Amino acid sequence: MKYFLYIQIVVVTVAIASNFMEYQLLSDYQNGVYTSQEKAIADGETNDQRQQLISLAYIIVFIISGFLILKWIYRANYNARQLGASGMKFTPGWSVGWYFIPIFNLWKPYQAMREIWKASHAPTDWTNVATSSDLRRWWFFWIVSSVIANISFRFSMNAEGLNELIILNVVDQASELFSISLAIVTLILINKIYLAQLKNLHKKVNKADEFINE
Repeated sequence: MKYFLYIQIVVVTVAIASNFMEYQLLSDYQNGVYTSQEKAIADGETNDQRQQLISLAYIIVFIISGFLILKWIYRANYNARQLGASGMKFTPGWSVGWYFIPIFNLWKPYQAMREIWKASHAPTDWTNVATSSDLRRWWFFWIVSSVIANISFRFSMNAEGLNELIILNVVDQASELFSISLAIVTLILINKIYLAQLKNLHKKVNKADEFINE
């Protein structure tokens, strides 16, 4: 899963570069830089082919990484319970399911992830664990990325003129920048939860060994 997040960062970086090239092309169209219609059409077709190819890669990587992240969330919730966490309000299934329910997905997934974070760091006393700033950063970038992506999609349905296409291009680049930030913060969050669970697993195994050896 981590590798796909790294791939996602690379693909989004390429998409930003491609969108910047498209922005330059649209600006040239707007400013009347092209004196040859054939050249303008050829450059436009080359741009469209490049953008379509990158968009396809973008969609494929996001679908796969999204699936793997949700799978990891399910497993992380399950693992926390196996480490001894009791009284968790969110089941492994609902820690994933809330992402797909409108309105509730604005805060429920954050609450579920907060539980996973706390239960991973102190399974037997998780309610007294402080909320990490990493969680707040992760959810901030998730919300902002989702909102901007939604705006971009809706705007793309009606954008036709040069001015509208340029605005759409800028919105897309903003969305991609937040996507990179989200991927980086997600990597940090996943790594810290993984290490916390691994540490508590070792403690549990050591206690079991001590019990057996007594």
